[in-house]
Amino acid sequence: MTQQLLTGWGRTSPSRCDLVDADRGDIESVVAAAPDRGVLTRGLGRSYGDSAQNGGGMVVRLSGSAAKFVLDPVTGVLRAGGGVSLDTVLREVVPQGWFVPVTPGTRFVTIGGAIASDIHGKNHHVDGSFGNHVTSLTLLLADGTTIVVGPEQQPEIFWATIGGMGLTGIVLEASVQLLAIETSRCLVDTNRLDDLDQLLAAMSDGDDRYRYSVSWIDLVAKGRHLGRSVLTRGDHATVGDLDAGAAAAPLAYNPRQLLNVPPLVPAPGVLNHASVAAFNESWFRLHRARATTTIESIAGFFHPLDGVRSWNRLYGRSGFVQYQFVVPFGEEPVLRQVIERLASSGAASFLAILKRFGAANRAPLSFPEPGWTLALDIPARSRDLGELLHGLDRLVLDAGGRHYLAKDSHTTPDSIRRGYPRLAEWQRVRDSLDPSGRWCSDQARRLELVTATDIGRRS
Repeated sequence: MTQQLLTGWGRTSPSRCDLVDADRGDIESVVAAAPDRGVLTRGLGRSYGDSAQNGGGMVVRLSGSAAKFVLDPVTGVLRAGGGVSLDTVLREVVPQGWFVPVTPGTRFVTIGGAIASDIHGKNHHVDGSFGNHVTSLTLLLADGTTIVVGPEQQPEIFWATIGGMGLTGIVLEASVQLLAIETSRCLVDTNRLDDLDQLLAAMSDGDDRYRYSVSWIDLVAKGRHLGRSVLTRGDHATVGDLDAGAAAAPLAYNPRQLLNVPPLVPAPGVLNHASVAAFNESWFRLHRARATTTIESIAGFFHPLDGVRSWNRLYGRSGFVQYQFVVPFGEEPVLRQVIERLASSGAASFLAILKRFGAANRAPLSFPEPGWTLALDIPARSRDLGELLHGLDRLVLDAGGRHYLAKDSHTTPDSIRRGYPRLAEWQRVRDSLDPSGRWCSDQARRLELVTATDIGRRS
């Protein structure tokens, strides 16, 4: 056990805790020794805000047998410990012709973290979020007992755990149905769109023809260029799509991190309004005005930023805020208002991603619901950032939208209550599993996700 200062991937709001690495065999005793401020599991630290921190309490990382997995090569069912990463899984299963059913923009997340955040990807409009593909999970409860739950086995507990931010218990193991693939490449169509209207029309009319769809938006562009974008859509390539050289080893997979951002980036960081504006202009012009079709690697299509180790350091010591929301279909005027405010604010975001969500699942705290989701990052040092984001919050919530807990670092308890109308239902299940409030996090206290009694005890 060591005292350590932790932050999320955005490198804001640090807090100090007792950090412990625990194997499956000793996890119960470790949890039993948790202090009054409670305990929380942490994966690879890729949630952006304070959801994997527990200041003054204990934070546990799963190791040993809790970070191993077994694949059934016939059925594609993966049985994995909560501490195993998608990166580790992919290096083993892709060469065998399997792919994870859902991946976010990084492969450096754990199975337990994927479940706790109910991660989503470019294919939500087709395949839903990660929890849709979990067939069972083993959960360590606050009283030290272990239960196995699933969509049909104690489903209330199962769905409270999916997207439950680690506050129902520790996911020790999960079974996940993988996706069969022929190759480790993707067939990708790329279109450059000159404004937001063109983008929304293209995605509304064409996304259903593709398993994966995502658009990068230039949030610096204004006026008639507002919302200009690069839209990429695709699916897993077949052997017939490859040239002779690639077809000779169709499932070859060896992603690498080619660059490393140094620990100390001079203030105020590399990313500012001028550098982002230059990058956005170059990125937009790099893509041809006419549509193109290319073959891309899995790593290049799904996880481009993983090629740069510690890319979050580019924002400097003050870090950055990740902001993601969803608004229902039919609320496109609100989406436009948000983009207009961001473009006018001067806030520098080089990574702004728009996707379309499909149907929601049964989890009360799962983020995705049918509609448009926009994710962006903004340097934490940006002028009047809190005022800007809280103004956007009001637009999103008034439109019936919500914010993603795994990326949140600024919203309020009222925002979460408005955005998640089933919050009380989730709290009832959580409290029945953990009446003493053993599981806790900085985010849970900040957003009052745990009950008032527990907040008082853990404050």
